Amino acid sequence: MSKSLDFLTEALRRLPGIGPKSAQRMAFHLLQHDREGAAMLSRALYQAVDTVHHCAMCNTFADTEICEMCADPERDHTLLCVVETPADQMMIEQTLTWKGLYFVLMGRLSPLDGIGPKDLHLEKLVGRAADGVVGEVVLATNFTNEGEATAHYISEMLKARGLKVSRLARGVPVGGELEYVDAGTIARAMLDRRTA
Repeated sequence: MSKSLDFLTEALRRLPGIGPKSAQRMAFHLLQHDREGAAMLSRALYQAVDTVHHCAMCNTFADTEICEMCADPERDHTLLCVVETPADQMMIEQTLTWKGLYFVLMGRLSPLDGIGPKDLHLEKLVGRAADGVVGEVVLATNFTNEGEATAHYISEMLKARGLKVSRLARGVPVGGELEYVDAGTIARAMLDRRTA
């Protein structure tokens, strides 16, 4: 095999969920059937690596120093939603229910993986949350063990500074039938119930 093809295959293997065979199939496809697409992918990756950085305010990916959301005067600057990743931020935005701002951690606490508080830009989060404008911080980390630990750590840190902190609600999914929902989800829904 060509060294360049091996290099391309190894590069494609860096993508999540892509094993050696999938990476090899992708490399063959791009070179055999879609050289124009391969060139476009190459240019797009180069441009993204060269121009995309973290927003100075919310830490998400941006082409400018301050992202469009943080610069938008129509957003509610008194509300700050903390998420783990830009993908989580996009999902919340797609609901069209959140009009506040964000802070993207770019991960979650995971001592087993060597990810501690310093790796999540928590000093930057505290500075943002305690700027005198933010009135409530909504923790929207995932409901995994690591996400829960991250939310708890951040909650304690922000409450110690006198900030109002809330957590995303959990419960039965929309359209879910109780007999098909797991017991843990039903238990959490019972604990988080609200007045009808």
